[in-house]
Amino acid sequence: TLLKREEIKKGYVLACQSEVMDDVVVEIPPESRAEGKILIDKDAQRFRALYAPMKEQVFFKYEPLIQKIYLELSPSSLQDNISDHLRLYRSIKRQKKIAIMQTGLKVIRALPYILRNNDWKITATLGTRGGTVEIIQVEKGNTTAKNFAVAIDVGTSTVVAHLVDLNNFETIDAEATYNSQMIYGEEVTRRIIYAELKGEHKLREAIVDDINNLITTLVSRNNIRLSDLMAIVCAGNTTMIHFLLELNPSYIRKEPYIPVCTCPPPIRAAEIGIKINPRGLLYSLPSIASWVGADTTAGILATGLYQANELTMLIDVGTNGEIVIGDKDWMVCCSASAGPAFEGSGVRNGMRAAEGAIERVKISEEGEIQYTTIGKGKPKGICGSGLVDTVAELFKAGFINRSGRLNPKINSKVRDINGELEFLLVPSSQTATKDEIVINRADIENLLRAKAAIFAGIKVLTKILSIEFSDIKRIYLAGGFGNYLNKENAITLGLIPDVEREKVQFVGNTAILGAKMALLSNDAFDTAYWISKNITYYDLITYPDYMDEFMSAKFLPHTDINEFPTVMEKIKRAV
Repeated sequence: TLLKREEIKKGYVLACQSEVMDDVVVEIPPESRAEGKILIDKDAQRFRALYAPMKEQVFFKYEPLIQKIYLELSPSSLQDNISDHLRLYRSIKRQKKIAIMQTGLKVIRALPYILRNNDWKITATLGTRGGTVEIIQVEKGNTTAKNFAVAIDVGTSTVVAHLVDLNNFETIDAEATYNSQMIYGEEVTRRIIYAELKGEHKLREAIVDDINNLITTLVSRNNIRLSDLMAIVCAGNTTMIHFLLELNPSYIRKEPYIPVCTCPPPIRAAEIGIKINPRGLLYSLPSIASWVGADTTAGILATGLYQANELTMLIDVGTNGEIVIGDKDWMVCCSASAGPAFEGSGVRNGMRAAEGAIERVKISEEGEIQYTTIGKGKPKGICGSGLVDTVAELFKAGFINRSGRLNPKINSKVRDINGELEFLLVPSSQTATKDEIVINRADIENLLRAKAAIFAGIKVLTKILSIEFSDIKRIYLAGGFGNYLNKENAITLGLIPDVEREKVQFVGNTAILGAKMALLSNDAFDTAYWISKNITYYDLITYPDYMDEFMSAKFLPHTDINEFPTVMEKIKRAV
């Protein structure tokens, strides 16, 4: 990144090129601040509503991982003289068909007092744990009305938490924050390198602090006690789950790219510092491979791809672009490292999807620009969806050619600044920062590389499977970013295949949806494990064709225009 003369005059410096000799005051420009609330997923007020957006609706038996049951035990006597422990088991089995139960020492120690001091009327909290059911805690009286849990999407850039009532399967509230690990690197590989140098504990502390802050906000806003939270279910990529559990992630990035664990067992949340009920459990959904994680497993679960009757593709658009193709008979997947451009990073005026970010753009052939911002205020910068719109619109309007080069002869908005061409998107008089928002050649190249990585991954998978795009009957676009994409512009850019538009469906944050499904149903939780064991992972680094496909996909929309016939038909010009 190079600074403009105007920026230097204003006192901007490159921190990475500056040596601090004394105390300093650092001012972070507004467009770079992670301030204010970010967009959160507040859909799915009821369990069945989780599936409403998907054509393949999947319904599991409602049986949450954590259940509370009220018990009125018969008092001990000379005639009925079994131990308190077995008496508790017997009473539970009269209500629930449970083959194997286990109990911790803390619960057993408390039993004689809590039973006799409360007229043998208690509430037992049961949790699924490793093929058995654990009696997590025993409380006096009837507390079944207070049974809550949290589903969490542990994302590379953002962390999303949903508070769930396990009695009526309602999503009570939702909250999100930026992942504090970003100070150690925006991409997971950089964070792995940091962990190798400084230790995994700092990465764990950062994400645990984020989760605790989200939970504290949710419970305080809804008058719930932390002790009423009995479980957390997490979905995230393989590296993020390693950081959360403080597992060594080093070998994920080193050949042959092996994780420590893809199916972590349930643990006490308190073991890693998460502040819910001290005996509450933390469940991590299973990952598939080093570079295809539990968030993809959750996505497959939420969309029902694993039991689709027709060939279906799931694309999680983000820093690590995961791609899944399959149906009820088979599934394959891969990961294409797209980089942070879709998150607004690596772009001169880029920012994450926060208040003030340009998220929609329309450009006419005359250069007239229409845009909308998150929060409807003055723009501070441009986020991923706005960047996709901008480049696609510039291409359709003739401002850039197929290689992404700006044409200086088209319009005065294309300017030559010190030998670098740029397009003026928003003048300084209209921005919140009083600085211009522009798109330059480097920005366009970053986006083209990102979209090329994902499309090349799609192309390689179809080659391996010997199928055509026309064979795919449905394409799901997942991820918080995918939820705000313009379908037509995504195809114009060459990010996704040129298929019938009705085949493309946005499904939002399927990681959090899948996590909630697993939380609310033991069957869904078991299905997530089945998915992770019954899908074939392809590592693109072992396929020479990938780099060829990547280079071909770096053009708009592609080197081979026959791949995008409807796009080229609409443009109808020599580009």
